[in-house]
Parts: sequence; structure tokens; C-alpha cells
Amino acid sequence: MTHQRIGRDVTVLGDAIEVPGIGFLPVNTFVLHATEPVVVDTGLSLPDRDFLADLGSVIDPADVRWIWLTHPDRDHTGGLFALLEAAPRARVVTTYLGAGIMSTERPLPMDRVFLLNPGQTLDVGDRSLTGFRPPLFDNPATVGFYDDRSRACFSSDCFGAPLPDADLAAGGDAGAVDPAELRAGQLLWAAVDSPWVHEVDRRKYLASVQPLREMDPQAILSTHLPPATGITARLLDTVSAAPQADPFTGPDQRALEQMLAGFEPGRQAA
Repeated sequence: MTHQRIGRDVTVLGDAIEVPGIGFLPVNTFVLHATEPVVVDTGLSLPDRDFLADLGSVIDPADVRWIWLTHPDRDHTGGLFALLEAAPRARVVTTYLGAGIMSTERPLPMDRVFLLNPGQTLDVGDRSLTGFRPPLFDNPATVGFYDDRSRACFSSDCFGAPLPDADLAAGGDAGAVDPAELRAGQLLWAAVDSPWVHEVDRRKYLASVQPLREMDPQAILSTHLPPATGITARLLDTVSAAPQADPFTGPDQRALEQMLAGFEPGRQAA
């Protein structure tokens, strides 16, 4: 993981995973250095990752008071239970549905769960965090939040984009990406991650983007995009165009066999 400080209040722990045929997808976690420190998501669930060790280079895990899971997909929950053991005072911020989904794999200790719905706030000592439903999401338990002190918007999967360069995906700056390339990547990700967006009423969808325009965050901190500061209007224009983007159709079995043939010398595609 790479470490990147955003202002005084946020550290980004950047990671990335290769998606064949698409690029490198950023997978970020965040530390919000509030009076009651908040960890936002807990990384990939892969055996070669050690989330707790990476986090320990930024903050003593025992000091963590809140673990905000933007949703319970496995690329957001990899280090959750290790962190719960290392942070005995920490509580998991999620929804009723999110807690239920996670408990199908390993039950959460319910005395350490804090249920929060979009529109509700969490007091973390020196600021209030306001939960909201991002306009694009792939899991019904998704809740991002806005920090009124740092003016950072933690948007979960929304605004994500696969990128062609692994180093940029894991530790770069979204503002450094060519604008046309970034827009294309974000529209592709919207089609991959939120395919329902092509079926919605466009007027209602745009209404779901409007609260973020009114929020006017200085920084967009997406799990699947390098940190983006000072380009909020451009990113909002891109996600507003998602319903008109080309739908995504993934590779079929024949395409998979062709890819495997390319990976394994001497293997022929059917």
C-alpha cells in the first residue's frame, strides 16, 4: 500500500488490483484523523495483503474508534475482523442490511455495531459525519459520508475508474490523469459497477446527483479512484452522463478461453 496525506485530516492508503482487459482498479482505504479516529473500509481480502500492518504505519490500531464500512463487499472488508481485535474500542458503522450481509460469512459482534442510515450523522468528537447514498452504487447497503470540517466526500464505489497504470491507480492523483481518459474510465466503471443506471429515469437520477453539487466538497475520496481534489464539478458532470454511456458486456466463455490460451504456452482456444 502507498500512503498519501490529503490536507491535515485524511490519510489515503492506496492499493490496486488488475482487472484483465480493463486496467488497474484502485482500492483505497482511508484514515480520518478526527478526535475519535475513523477508518473508512478495510481493504482487499487477499492472502498477500496485511491491512493491519499497513494501517499501523499511519495510526496505532488501538486508537481507532470507528470503522466506517461504506458497504460490505469483500474489497471493502478484508481487514475488518483483524482490526476489530486490534482496536477494542472501535465500533463498525454500517446499516441493518450491511450487518446482515456480513454475518452470513462471519457474525459481527452486535455490541460493536453502530447502525446508521443515509441522512443521519455520526459525532466523532471534533466534527460530524453525515451519511448519504451516492448516486452510483453496486450494493444496497452503501452509505458514504461527508465530513463538514475537511470538506471531504467519502463516496464508496461512486466516481471510480480503472486506470492503465498500476502506480497511478495505487498512489496517484486523479487530477493528474488525462481528463478524457479519466472520463472514459469513470463511465466504464459506472456501466460495470452500476449497470442499473441505464434503466433509470434520467430526471430522477440527476436529482440524486444534485445533493453532491450542493455539498460542493473540496475532495472526492472514492474507494476506486485516486484522491481527487479541486475537480469536483468535472467529476459530477461525468457521473451525470452515466445513464447515456455505453452498457458494459463482459467477456463470454470463448473470450475467456482465448485469454487463457494467451497465458498458457501451447494451449489452444476451443
